Amino acid sequence: MKHLIMCAALVLPTPVWATDKMTILLDWFVNPDHGPIIVAQELGYFSNAGLDIEIIPPADPSAPAKLVAAGKADLAVSYQPNHHLQVAEGLPLVRVGTLIATPLNCLLVLKDGPVKQVSDLKGGKIGFSVSGFEEALLTTILKRNGVSLDEIELVNVNFSLGSSVMSGQVDAVIGAYRNFELNQMKIEGVEGRCFYVEEEGVPTYDELIYVANADRMDSDLVRRFLGATQLATQFIVNNPIESWSVFKNYAAELNDDLNAKAWIDTLPRFALRPEALDEGRYERFEAFLSDIGLVEGTRPVSKLAVDLGEQ
Repeated sequence: MKHLIMCAALVLPTPVWATDKMTILLDWFVNPDHGPIIVAQELGYFSNAGLDIEIIPPADPSAPAKLVAAGKADLAVSYQPNHHLQVAEGLPLVRVGTLIATPLNCLLVLKDGPVKQVSDLKGGKIGFSVSGFEEALLTTILKRNGVSLDEIELVNVNFSLGSSVMSGQVDAVIGAYRNFELNQMKIEGVEGRCFYVEEEGVPTYDELIYVANADRMDSDLVRRFLGATQLATQFIVNNPIESWSVFKNYAAELNDDLNAKAWIDTLPRFALRPEALDEGRYERFEAFLSDIGLVEGTRPVSKLAVDLGEQ
């Protein structure tokens, strides 16, 4: 009888788990900010969740969220501040998860330079790379320190943020990332110093978030994606050295001193619960953007962000 049962088991079909394809557009070229996505891919967490994930760095960093809104991809890595602006413009986007749970943006100066406090920038030059939101941030920070925007000179330095400070082209830059530009300058033998935006009058926000098309998203797929990245984040936090090895082996260009230093500085900023939503954070930031005139009126949190675990 046992032999009959065993033989029957051998001829029964093996269950086949369906694999669902998903496309995620990054906000920039692959870097340590994307650690949970890359580690989840490399360690098989996505495939274990029945997902076949295509990770695409953008040709145009301004395009990913717009492509998701147009139905050209399932998810995009975006920025909470930009997300508020895009929803206010009418794009059918919703935040479904968090990748980096703290601001990275800072006002960067030379550590041993003449700027010891923000008020020292009066009459100076400040570089920026993206107009609009960064200028609004700068206005808030300067005003808090008794300086108006017309008392400084704004210089578009494109994305040469650290180098423009080191060369003396400008006295400070807004839009520098504390986990990258500070390390880049240190590698080149120059110490930088950050004035942190969340300590200078700007409500704290999620630097990097996952956005989906509110009308077309598959909630089950998104939840599986977020579950896999949560497992990856746990692995990264528990195994910082081993996870760096996993990350750097994803692509040869990742294995350099800058990425290694940035990896360590980024670890404490990953969202440990990527699905969880801090509604107050989105409500406060929406009110902030309205107060400084970047959006007209305010939208309820339900139009901006969801916690799929509560649905």
